[in-house]
Amino acid sequence: MALLLLSLGLGLVCAQDFNPRRIVQRNYDISKVSGTWYSISMAADNRKRIEEDGDLRIFIEGIQVVEDGGLKLSFHFMLHAECTDVAVVCGKTGKSGEYTINYLGENSLRILEADYQRYVILHMRNFRNGTATQVLALYGRFPELKSSFLDRFHKACRSHGLGPEKIIPFSNHGEKDNGSPDNPLSGPTWPHLKVPIAKAAGPKSSTQSVGQDASGSFGGWVRQRQGGIDVLSFLDL
Repeated sequence: MALLLLSLGLGLVCAQDFNPRRIVQRNYDISKVSGTWYSISMAADNRKRIEEDGDLRIFIEGIQVVEDGGLKLSFHFMLHAECTDVAVVCGKTGKSGEYTINYLGENSLRILEADYQRYVILHMRNFRNGTATQVLALYGRFPELKSSFLDRFHKACRSHGLGPEKIIPFSNHGEKDNGSPDNPLSGPTWPHLKVPIAKAAGPKSSTQSVGQDASGSFGGWVRQRQGGIDVLSFLDL
């Protein structure tokens, strides 16, 4: 039994070894991107948006390929001092590994590179209120990755003009809680007055909090059911 456990442990360690020959940077097999992922690190030119109160500070849970070839991203963040689960669908474009998302503005998303069994690096450009924000994210198949993978992510950040001061490493990313200040998973929290958002489109829009997000815009979070998926949108007021 001890030998079996040792073999399993060594197998897990080897599974996390970085091998440049396994890296894919074009002609992606998107089906191999599906499954469980963990947030390892993020970087942004507007670092405030991925810090503790940032509106783009999200924690990935999984990626699924949908019927039309798009991707469904499942993630969570903190809202009203509670962990909020969100799923958004990324529409496919004519290019491999490139998608569009309507989340906190208009977004373009593309896969920079992947080792399907170990990590993936995503690049996103968010356009909102006339301002563009560049974000890179490192997701792993394991809650923790070796430093070689982090070095690879830092290299990708540098190639996009983002230095180490723009990078935030995550820890304990597989856990969820109810907003404890000691938990590093803290994301956007909106502890303001609840009021109806009258301008929300679509049926059964829920009442959400009004506040100011990290980009400086005032508005409210509205949850809507679209195609069987809960979509959370921040509407400017």
